[in-house]
Amino acid sequence: MNTTTENTWVETEASDAAKAAKIERETHKLEKRLCRQMGQAISDFNLIEAGDRIMVCMSGGKDSYGMLDILLKMKARAPVDFELVAVNLDQKQPGFPDHILPAYLKALGVEYHIETQDTYSIVKDKIPEGKTMCSLCSRLRRGILYRVARELKCNKLALGHHRDDMLQTFFLNMFFGGKLKGMPPKLVSDNGEFMVIRPLAYVAETDLIRWAEHRQFPIIPCTLCGSQENLQRLQVGNMLREWQKKHPGRIENMFAALQNVVPSHLMDAKLHGFKDLKITGIESEDGDKAFDEETFAEPSLPGIQVISM
Repeated sequence: MNTTTENTWVETEASDAAKAAKIERETHKLEKRLCRQMGQAISDFNLIEAGDRIMVCMSGGKDSYGMLDILLKMKARAPVDFELVAVNLDQKQPGFPDHILPAYLKALGVEYHIETQDTYSIVKDKIPEGKTMCSLCSRLRRGILYRVARELKCNKLALGHHRDDMLQTFFLNMFFGGKLKGMPPKLVSDNGEFMVIRPLAYVAETDLIRWAEHRQFPIIPCTLCGSQENLQRLQVGNMLREWQKKHPGRIENMFAALQNVVPSHLMDAKLHGFKDLKITGIESEDGDKAFDEETFAEPSLPGIQVISM
């Protein structure tokens, strides 16, 4: 080997080593961020308490894999004792690879349960061809999971919704439902029997994608049922991504707004006593500065033109 070739070889090895070291550093930072954000959500909303037995709902997608993975890390270092049970509902969609999740969970050493119920046939029988099956499927799935949670003696159900899901739901309700309503990190189930928690409330979807790639989760596609994708959610998701691309930090600001609600400056008379307001003669920081022009750090929203009269 001549000197030139040897130098090239050494440089290539050094370059590869530097790239590998950088990837390792970035992955370590990502893991720390995921654990920190989940820990913060658990603390802020008291999602997990001593003695909890939590049913971790596993769909086979990146979000539920990531949720279980990080919950296991949190359990290993938590100051309180709690239990996790991974549960998957096999709805008998044609082509569903029913061997993947049991094999993964068994290898992981976590307690798990696979519930098999042919809801696919029921939904196909009730929903006309070409219509989305998601609504009926969701109702059937919810009832089954409540029953399973009861049988497994779980008091909480953990769902894998992340920060972006929560923002999308807020805009979907506003645009199409006429409500300022989001997807809370914690709520009582509609039958009043369980607490539903979302430990990934502070986690960005992009981080879950990167984590899934790093951990090489055996992802199961979500299109097996043949149902049409929720086009409204897809449109809202694209809108948010476009805003974030053009104005970095906007998603973070909008998410922060969900935690900084000012009922007196909205229009819901059930949340604020507008009819009973009285003049106090006392200056207040919360008072309406009616004649002040609002100022923001960002420019106006894309697509909105400000016209001076």
